[in-house]
Amino acid sequence: MKKTITVLVVVAVIVILFLITGPFYVIDEGEQAVVIRFGRIIAVNQKAGLKIKVPFVDNVNKFPKKILAWDGESQRIPTQENQFIWVDTTARWRISDPKLFYESVGTITGAHSRLDDVIDSSVRKIISRNPLVEAVRNSNRIQEIERPDAYQTGADIEGEEAEALGIDTDVVFETIEVGRAALSGEMFQASTEITPQYGIELIDIIIRQIKYSDELTESVYRRMIAERSQIAEAFRSDGEGKKAAILGEMQRELLSIQSGAYRTSQQIKGQADARAAAIYANTYNRNPDFYEFWKAIDSYQNMLPRFRKTLTTEPEYFKYLYDQTGR
Repeated sequence: MKKTITVLVVVAVIVILFLITGPFYVIDEGEQAVVIRFGRIIAVNQKAGLKIKVPFVDNVNKFPKKILAWDGESQRIPTQENQFIWVDTTARWRISDPKLFYESVGTITGAHSRLDDVIDSSVRKIISRNPLVEAVRNSNRIQEIERPDAYQTGADIEGEEAEALGIDTDVVFETIEVGRAALSGEMFQASTEITPQYGIELIDIIIRQIKYSDELTESVYRRMIAERSQIAEAFRSDGEGKKAAILGEMQRELLSIQSGAYRTSQQIKGQADARAAAIYANTYNRNPDFYEFWKAIDSYQNMLPRFRKTLTTEPEYFKYLYDQTGR
């Protein structure tokens, strides 16, 4: 009896020690594990649940089974035209082969490092062999949009006015052959040729953001300033032209008014002269001596103040100065 109890106690102690050493491990949903024994992979578990391992011998390395994100650093890359831009990309990936992943990469940090090398290399290769417009735009739809003149020139200028100013409103956008989305696809294809050897499955690569480099930004600003200056100069030139036209029209109207006034004044003067002549003729007919006297006196009134020196008054012209009868 005592021997049986002793055996049971020993068995219980062994079981307790076995349980204390941790023979079990749990794989949660969204996890997968690789069991390592003496540096060699002996099992790969991808299903959730309670699993058994050999205590003190087996090591369990767990990896996520869900989709993971990779965010790379922005790269300064030259385009086909040798214009530098900053390209920021992101990608989604997951561990497709835990055994190969552990053998080639080992950790999630190591996987990010490998993805940095693979994806950054693909991004640089694809961007550098394509024009800038291919990385900026995704389609040619902008060429099909009905654009108002204000959008075309960047200012509130109507079509006829812009044409009069000499500003080209027929903006022609470059035609793209590939586009930004297709470039992302090319980067994805180039990267997926390499990542499977690390037990990694790439899901996609997306160009998240593109920024002009400082040199290109300055060039864009200079081009914008030049465009604004051209439009401003066109406005100034048009203003000077309108000013000259308005001044010319004003001068023409002034000359027309003066001409009309002169014509009217001449008509009035002519009518007055005719009436005066009629009065003079009537007066002369009624009394020629008085008419001659009156004309002489009127002439004296106008002429004598202008004489600076009178040497003699003997001429016939001065006959009425001494005698009102002129004798």
